[in-house]
Amino acid sequence: MGFVIWRHAPAHPPLRSNPVPETLGRMTNATDLTLGRRVMAMIEELAQYTDEPGRLTRLYLSDAHRRAADATLRLMQQAGLDAHIDALGSVVGRVEGADPKAPALLVGSHIDSVVDAGRYDGNLGVVLGIVAVEALKQHGMKPPCPIEIVAFGDEENVRFPTNLSTSQALAGRFDPAWLDGQDQDGIALRDALIRFGGDPGAAATLARDPARYRGYLEVHIEQGPQLEARNLPVGIVSAINGITRARASVVGEAGHAGTVPMTMRRDALAAVAEMIGIVERAGSTRTDTVATVGVAQVQPGAINVIPARVDFTLDARSPDDAVRLAMVEDIVTECRAAAQRRGVDFTIEPFMESPATPMDKGLIGQLEEATRGLGIEPLHLSSGAGHDAVAMANLCPSAMLFVRCKGGISHNPAESITVEDADVAARVLIDAIRRISV
Repeated sequence: MGFVIWRHAPAHPPLRSNPVPETLGRMTNATDLTLGRRVMAMIEELAQYTDEPGRLTRLYLSDAHRRAADATLRLMQQAGLDAHIDALGSVVGRVEGADPKAPALLVGSHIDSVVDAGRYDGNLGVVLGIVAVEALKQHGMKPPCPIEIVAFGDEENVRFPTNLSTSQALAGRFDPAWLDGQDQDGIALRDALIRFGGDPGAAATLARDPARYRGYLEVHIEQGPQLEARNLPVGIVSAINGITRARASVVGEAGHAGTVPMTMRRDALAAVAEMIGIVERAGSTRTDTVATVGVAQVQPGAINVIPARVDFTLDARSPDDAVRLAMVEDIVTECRAAAQRRGVDFTIEPFMESPATPMDKGLIGQLEEATRGLGIEPLHLSSGAGHDAVAMANLCPSAMLFVRCKGGISHNPAESITVEDADVAARVLIDAIRRISV
């Protein structure tokens, strides 16, 4: 496969010129962008695998996921890794180190996508791992410890009611009940997995021994605007936000929109409008918190009928669990008070509690040194989105590197990064791997 120069997005403002540390200078010239071009070539190859012509949609265990997994397998093998597709559809490649018995370093991300996705979310971290191992091999550098690259398959959790199922399996936390979960077409995960070529009965066998792993690194687009605002190509994740998700309902009373006086209404939608304001204020008045109402379904939904019922969702996030839980409590208290004032009934039921996941300080330190080695001052930032690193932190120390994305856009075809930033990320990852694997 030849190199493909990516031309989808304009370059970000250039970084100042910085000396390249000797460790990386022996491997690649800081200005030739060879690694960045290699990353973009692999991204372009994976982007062709989609279930919907004209846009990128690659859900877990779909036909496109299988084709992308096969392509990832080939890329790993071409890079010199001993690779296979495991029982749940993750692609796993391994290169032995000078000491095959030493605890291994894991590097990975995911290759599934949301509907109408961008090409970098998840895929970037997978191909960067492959490029890093490939570069080490090309320069005759055998790492002291084994390195495993993993392309997980179920990070987005779009198709089935799961939670990071493929990475949770490696961490020994796969929930067998997930196998019976169904997609919107009534297809059970178990059946989809068999059709994919996997083995539902072998999920429990994928659990890794924590003693055999020294750490997990994941590179991902930032999915936010902070790096771009500071003109930085990469940043280091300090923690992944904890998440509370809940379903809420407000029940009022339907009535004729033209005959019921405003002061006598029990308008469910008007009450929810006030509650959405409560949620917005709660998320914006605390440090590093966000709170969102992403779904609101109105009944009966007629232009001339006062809404009788609204079902809506709450998504609240913070890198500090105590802050998040206090925020949710305040939201619920204020919403109940609003419901009482308006004479409507309010119920709320949490259905997901994901604790905040701090990244490992030791691995963060190694990423800091690798970043400084390129003349870039490390920026620490929390991740508002979930990642496979949440699951992997239950197996071994974990850390993440963010890469600048244009406009902070993600989960969108407009996702874009530059070849220059991809090259920087590759060199940071390579140097971090070399530091950690010693």
